[in-house]
Amino acid sequence: MASHLDLEEQEQLDQLKHFWKTYGNLISWLLIAVFGSIAAMNGWQWYQRTQSAKASAIYDEIERAVQAGDFARAEQGFADVKDKFGGTVFAQQAGLLVAQAAADQGKTDAAREALAWVAGSASDEGLEAVARLRLVALLVETKAYDEALKQLEAEMPTEFEPLVADRRGDIYNLQGKTAEARAEYEKAWKGLQAQADYRRLVEVKLTALGVDPKSLVGDKAGGAKS
Repeated sequence: MASHLDLEEQEQLDQLKHFWKTYGNLISWLLIAVFGSIAAMNGWQWYQRTQSAKASAIYDEIERAVQAGDFARAEQGFADVKDKFGGTVFAQQAGLLVAQAAADQGKTDAAREALAWVAGSASDEGLEAVARLRLVALLVETKAYDEALKQLEAEMPTEFEPLVADRRGDIYNLQGKTAEARAEYEKAWKGLQAQADYRRLVEVKLTALGVDPKSLVGDKAGGAKS
């Protein structure tokens, strides 16, 4: 009986050896791949947290520099965070902050450069849209209307569509294209929620073009918040 069990065990052992000899390497590589991917994911998450923390510290320095009126230091901080941590939200927020500071000081070129970087590099579509709309405002101030309209052709989140239409209406109005401006203002008015303060501004623009906003009430309104 014992001999029979020994033979059976030996046969099972031989089968196991044969199986491992045939598939052992494959199983080992699969396990390495699985555990390797888990380790890589954990490492990537740690790396992202570390990058974000470092970018946050630089952003705080930029904010303090802006508040102190030290634009040179703020600009240097932005260059650093853009170079080292350009993929983080803090770098993109720093771009918006520096652009505003530059615009306040009349440094239009620096403001446009910062906004163009955010618009072209932002991982957050909301920040990208904000940067693009602010860039359009600066372009309009310098009467670069065609370039401004080109910026508005970029795809933006749905909630920004009324603001895009309003900005496009402003450009057409400045170009003397009254019919096109009216159409864009109407689109903006319909897209904004009734309680949005910004909608009242659009109403003023429509009234100036001879359109009674009450005549648009029959159309379905409502949409993005201002």
